[in-house]
Amino acid sequence: MSNRLFQGLIHQMRDAMDCIIGVVDSSATIIACSELSKIGSTNEFVSLDLSDSHDIFVRDGYTYKPFGSHIKSDYAVFVEGTDENAAKYANIMAITLSSIKQYYDEKYDRTNFIKNVVLDNILPGDIVVKARELHFNSDVSRVVLLLRIVSSNDVSAFDVIQNLFPDKAKDFVLNITESDIVLVKEIKSNVESKDLEKLARSISDTLSSEFYTRVNIGIGTVVTSIKDLARSFKEAQIALEVGKVFDTDKVIVSYDNLGIARLIYHLPTTLCETFLQEVFKKGSIDSLDHETLFTIQKFFENNLNVSETSRKLFVHRNTLVYRLEKIKKLTGLDLREFDHAIIFKIALMVKKYLSANPVKF
Repeated sequence: MSNRLFQGLIHQMRDAMDCIIGVVDSSATIIACSELSKIGSTNEFVSLDLSDSHDIFVRDGYTYKPFGSHIKSDYAVFVEGTDENAAKYANIMAITLSSIKQYYDEKYDRTNFIKNVVLDNILPGDIVVKARELHFNSDVSRVVLLLRIVSSNDVSAFDVIQNLFPDKAKDFVLNITESDIVLVKEIKSNVESKDLEKLARSISDTLSSEFYTRVNIGIGTVVTSIKDLARSFKEAQIALEVGKVFDTDKVIVSYDNLGIARLIYHLPTTLCETFLQEVFKKGSIDSLDHETLFTIQKFFENNLNVSETSRKLFVHRNTLVYRLEKIKKLTGLDLREFDHAIIFKIALMVKKYLSANPVKF
């Protein structure tokens, strides 16, 4: 694409200069020239001068000016002649082509393109067009992982993730904020949720054990179209936010496994408050002490089994029954009845959600 870009500019410039002008690449092969017959020819002696510096130099009656974004020049312009005017032309051309190339790269670079797609900064109709321009396979399975840095040292987590996923044609690592890094990973079509969590676990373990960096990772759903990457990213954000409310001890949270917490997250807060008021007598849920709430938690964890729960709590069965009766008297809900237990479980989650006041996406 750069060759076509440079040739178009050289074609426009040739009428303003009464001499041969063109561009060579790092191997000193002419990739654009006002004299079309010269395109494709190579001067191996010029390539030696290109590797030295960005300074202007003269070879075989032509003035060369290297340019590029790296220490070793990517390209050089050349102008027929060795006088002062040739040097001026070469400098002006190098500045112009370098600036245009930089603008072109920023506009069409794959990583930048993916970042705009993920952040929903590009119109859906433009995604297909630009993907085609970049020869981008837009219909493979991909997933978005959002890594949120909790604590770190001087090591760049972004650089570490890039080194873990070096295939820049398939995987993309993006800096979103100072603490958020996005990994867009190409995956097989039959990948399962547990496989993605295993991948996330390996990233987390590598960062913590080798670089003393702690991260929380949210995993979006697998998408088969590049246009859906923004949705997968939002899901990864929601996974982290919901996990922060309901699963505070989890480092890795998958959107697919949020369960009823995902439903609660999408409810308006006013509806949640109305639900709590309807379910509980006024102030009844706030009157439950820490011991009672712990008992309720263990009762749910043991599938409403009184005998098993009392064994795990190291209390007599009658003691647990007494506590459950007390809860029934306070709230009007008998946790030994399945329907009442479901309502109570959801109500506790709703209250936790309202107390946390998570960010909505």
